[in-house]
Amino acid sequence: MSPRPKKTKEEVVAPTTETTEATASPIAEKTTKPRAKKTKTETKTETETKHEKATPAEAAHESKHPKTHILQAEINIGMTGHVDHGKTSLTKALTGKWTDTHSEELKRGISIRLGYADALFYEYPGLEGAAKFGSLKEKEGKQGKILRKVSFIDAPGHETLMTTMLSGAALMDGALLVIAANEPCPQPRTAEHLMALKIGNIQNVIVVQNKVDLVTKENALKSYNEIKKFLADYGYTNAPIIPVSANFNANVDALIQTIQEHIPTPKGDVEKPFKMYISRSFDVNKPGTELDKMLGGVLGGSISQGTLVKGQKVEVTPGIEGKPIQIEITSVRNADGELDRANPRGLIAAGTKLDPGITSMDKFKGQILCAPGTLPAPTDKLAIDFFELDRLLGNKLPFPHVHELMVLTVGTNTIVGEVVNVKKSRIDLVLKSKMTIEKGQKIAISRRETAAWRLAGYGIAV
Repeated sequence: MSPRPKKTKEEVVAPTTETTEATASPIAEKTTKPRAKKTKTETKTETETKHEKATPAEAAHESKHPKTHILQAEINIGMTGHVDHGKTSLTKALTGKWTDTHSEELKRGISIRLGYADALFYEYPGLEGAAKFGSLKEKEGKQGKILRKVSFIDAPGHETLMTTMLSGAALMDGALLVIAANEPCPQPRTAEHLMALKIGNIQNVIVVQNKVDLVTKENALKSYNEIKKFLADYGYTNAPIIPVSANFNANVDALIQTIQEHIPTPKGDVEKPFKMYISRSFDVNKPGTELDKMLGGVLGGSISQGTLVKGQKVEVTPGIEGKPIQIEITSVRNADGELDRANPRGLIAAGTKLDPGITSMDKFKGQILCAPGTLPAPTDKLAIDFFELDRLLGNKLPFPHVHELMVLTVGTNTIVGEVVNVKKSRIDLVLKSKMTIEKGQKIAISRRETAAWRLAGYGIAV
């Protein structure tokens, strides 16, 4: 028997690139096995049969991903609200996944980092009203038909983690604002998160009145009226309010129905140059992995425009020490397996040939992955038109002044800037490190109030 030829490093890396899962997707494994060839007639008949049974979401996906049939999420929905109001519990009720996985999160019982989970929404023929919606394949003996796949972004609600929430808001197309029925409304982070959504121009917001199982009917109605007034004060008068008990999965079907009706799938512009905000980065290699079997760093985030495929040349900006770097994509995956092509929305993991040591522990969070040469050069100087937010809670801050430090959130990047000049609403800043920003881009601005940073307004880059 002749000896088997040795594989190159690229041949070892490409077929086995992983994200955070320890094992490869069974769907991806199946695609590597040889398949028997079908005649043109057989293929046509099978395709026609599939599209007769498929929903529009399934049929559209099959046309884009004919090999793997792995659905990509088509919308990102944020889970926002005050600390301990039940955001992570509600994420689990909708997706089946508990997104607090970091050891410190488990110990403290709060979200510290952005959490991510996907859910398939189904409709069940034969059932009526809210009961015909859900996130399970089967309900009351009825087989569900897929409506769409949704990515949820679970944002932390603690006051010290507001900048983390703001970086997550850059990825959101709509949001659920979770408000506990057993506490007065608004709580500080309830108001601040809604302001953040307003800055991000996120209009499609649904309020989830959680923990209704802990209050009487009278107190639930009192809470409802407080929420209505709060929403009117912030310009979200028409936002639906859905009472639920996340821990008991009560009324979750009504919430899914409301999401389907009030948070439509945005139109993804696949013709524009590729751009993806990086919100996570990883080293997926286990300790002790042999050098020739090590995989490159993985960059996670959401595509805002364009598409991404394996082998594509892209740029990471602002890069390392303010110098963009060009890399090649070795794999494109979501939580279910490898994709032929990634489109806008959903949470994507892009395999690269970067040293995994420099991408570990979210070190590339805040960077942008884009088509080479399509974004402005990184800069450490910024001029903005500043817009102050009206605040219902807390004291009004004086107008920004020279030498004041501000925390700026641009996309998924958070950076400190020092004010060097103020002329009416125009503010010039020098940044602590370089960042990539486009003219006209909105920037969330946090300012120090006593011992904490508070969301105070936003700026428009000029």
